[in-house]
Amino acid sequence: MTLCAQQDPLFSHNMFNQMAINPAYAGSNDMICATAINRLQWTGFGEGSPNVTVVNVNAAIKPFGLSSGIGLNILNDQFGFNKDLGVSLSYAVRFKVSGGGTLAIGLNGGFINNTLDPTWNFPDGSSDNAVPQGKENAINFDMGAGVFYSNNEMYFGVSATHLNETPYYNQYETHYKRHYYLTGGYYLEMPNPSWEFNPSVIISSNLVTNQLTVTSNVIYNKRFWGGVSYRVGEAIIGMVGFELFSGMRIGYAYDFSTTDISKYNYGSHEFMLGYCFTLKKERPPQQYKSIRFL
Repeated sequence: MTLCAQQDPLFSHNMFNQMAINPAYAGSNDMICATAINRLQWTGFGEGSPNVTVVNVNAAIKPFGLSSGIGLNILNDQFGFNKDLGVSLSYAVRFKVSGGGTLAIGLNGGFINNTLDPTWNFPDGSSDNAVPQGKENAINFDMGAGVFYSNNEMYFGVSATHLNETPYYNQYETHYKRHYYLTGGYYLEMPNPSWEFNPSVIISSNLVTNQLTVTSNVIYNKRFWGGVSYRVGEAIIGMVGFELFSGMRIGYAYDFSTTDISKYNYGSHEFMLGYCFTLKKERPPQQYKSIRFL
């Protein structure tokens, strides 16, 4: 028996989570940036409801004068009897293109550690040979690739995860399907330059199921934002956030499910924490003695 499905976890802060799906995003901010997102899905659903955390770090580098980016992505996904841990390293080559933008091509590689620790309760005390009876664990290589373009006004990305259709629990012939992503966003300055309108979209597909999420954010003074997302056929999402003067971002999103499962949960909560900084130090102003006072 072979099993496959939509395996990548969902996030609402997609605009801050590009590193998780596209290695070409590495270094795109020309700074060192770290982001952590925790998603508590379907709260009140009971034991085993999805709880996923992603942490990523990326930085712009120039080895041998070649404009590049590197990144680290860690994903901890817990749902039901499953506990999956993925760790990957990313590298992107970046090129300046006409119009003042940057085009990057990236690859990532790492591993996924899948752990299943079930406690089944079959009514008649029997078992099913197709269902694991005890604890299962497997570590397998995983890789992805992507392209990312950005300038001061917009960004656009195309990427794929699980390019090698990473297996897990080999004895059950299960594996990850390739997931494909198309992302884009635009920053539109309003008549009052303190305000910006930021529409964005993400389309994901494993060629079996497709998903479209459309987001509209309003940004004030480049530090405060709020908006609404619609994940077609699944959820309506509200989000707010702000950036401190130190370069730290804090965000919160709430998902209200529009499917029948909304009757059995209190919605999904997502928390985002991000920080960008640079190691460049400004040179202190040089002091010279006046010849009048020598």
